[in-house]
Amino acid sequence: MLQGPYSSLDRDRPLIRLPFTDFAVGTVLLPLVGFIGCLFISLLYHFEDATYTHCQVSNYLPSISAAISRVPERYIWRCCIGLHSAPRFLVTAAYFTFYRSRFAKRLPELLLSGLALLCSLAENTGLLLLTYVSSTETYSLHKNGFIVFIGSSLLHMLITCRLWYVIKRHYVNPEEITSYRWKLRLFVFNVSCCLAAAYFFRRHNNHCEAGVYTLFAFFEYLVVFSNMAFHMTAFWDFGSKEVIVATPPEDKRY
Repeated sequence: MLQGPYSSLDRDRPLIRLPFTDFAVGTVLLPLVGFIGCLFISLLYHFEDATYTHCQVSNYLPSISAAISRVPERYIWRCCIGLHSAPRFLVTAAYFTFYRSRFAKRLPELLLSGLALLCSLAENTGLLLLTYVSSTETYSLHKNGFIVFIGSSLLHMLITCRLWYVIKRHYVNPEEITSYRWKLRLFVFNVSCCLAAAYFFRRHNNHCEAGVYTLFAFFEYLVVFSNMAFHMTAFWDFGSKEVIVATPPEDKRY
């Protein structure tokens, strides 16, 4: 039988096949590189504007909102978050499927898995909102997006730690135990940084002390970095998996 340039064998091959570890690293690197780039550009070219505070006291670091609100920082950040958002939603779906298979006969954990799904979707949506509506455009929307992002992120990490605590008790896979330990450490670190950032932000607004807003900005950076690191633990959770784009089996009928 004659075969054309695009045979049935070619059609059956995956269009894209990517190790999940590479997929996870690439997804996290997008916002990481984007944020570091925006921060350096703000410090080099927009230092006075980016570090300005309503108190007009000495400040040496811009807040995240200030670092991503000017041009070209705004477009760099939006591009990185836009590109990373689709993979993040895909990872959210992958975790939900993973939890459903692990907790098929455990109703409390199944309910927590559904709540983790909702929190992850809210976290990603809040991140998109605070990204595409900058603080210099519509402050109230940007602020609400930030609140949704932080609140849903903390709840998502808490639920995830609980689910992986149950997994650790019933399974002895060393990678899963390592993943749980790092999740717990990063969650505690993230909460500590959130509390520190909130304290210095309140102290700055109440007393207008020099350098206090710099401490707030520093701990705000640590909140974001630890959030990225928490999501990076998917490296262990799906280390043996692959992301594949292929023809579904039901379509392979001739």
